[in-house]
Amino acid sequence: MVAPPDNDVIWARSLHHAHRGSPALVGVSLGVREGEILAVLGARGSGKTTLLHCLSGRLVAQQGEVWFNSSPVHTMPPALRERLRRERFGWIGPEPTLLPELKAWENAALPLLLSGVSRRAAKTTAMEWMERLDIGACASKRPYALLRAEQQRVAVARSLVTTPSVLFVDEPTASLHSTDRAHVLRTVTAAVRSHRITMVLATHDVDVAAVADRTITIADGRRVGSQAIADAEGRAACSLSV
Repeated sequence: MVAPPDNDVIWARSLHHAHRGSPALVGVSLGVREGEILAVLGARGSGKTTLLHCLSGRLVAQQGEVWFNSSPVHTMPPALRERLRRERFGWIGPEPTLLPELKAWENAALPLLLSGVSRRAAKTTAMEWMERLDIGACASKRPYALLRAEQQRVAVARSLVTTPSVLFVDEPTASLHSTDRAHVLRTVTAAVRSHRITMVLATHDVDVAAVADRTITIADGRRVGSQAIADAEGRAACSLSV
């Protein structure tokens, strides 16, 4: 095993994984620097979701290495990987997956409550994020009473309440209308940049990928290219038009 470069928060080498014998990842390697937004671009079924699952410790690749700072995620026992995901990583998926019996603010505060933070402190933090996402007025509603875009914003707040070191984002706007997509993207991007959070974003949409500092492309489980996006103003303009 070779430790990753010092400036990479997430580093993966030669990841291989198959689902029921069908290759999902074939020798994928990458590094993500602190505070960087990396977009993983690829068509549906290209392997990008499997890649995010491996990088975040949700799944252990059948071959290869994944490091978070100087810690080898791929050799951690399940309990330690779970703690890492809970305390240092955030996750936003295409579905909000809110708990129907909890109020919106409770769903947003759930990672803090599960970590033993007091109910009052957890609510305060959750409400701060919900206000930033323009859903503070929804705090006492349960998921069934929320619009789909509001549910997704609650999920975004939930992923950010712990101020994670790394945020993994998998097709976060796939089911949203264009206006809601643009708002969610702007909010998430502003949050990670203001808090120096590293973000790995998987998407099939080149306009969504335009919010990133750098883009890599996955096709049939293989990394086929990368592109640095140097013009920050151009990147912002693209995100507004999503």
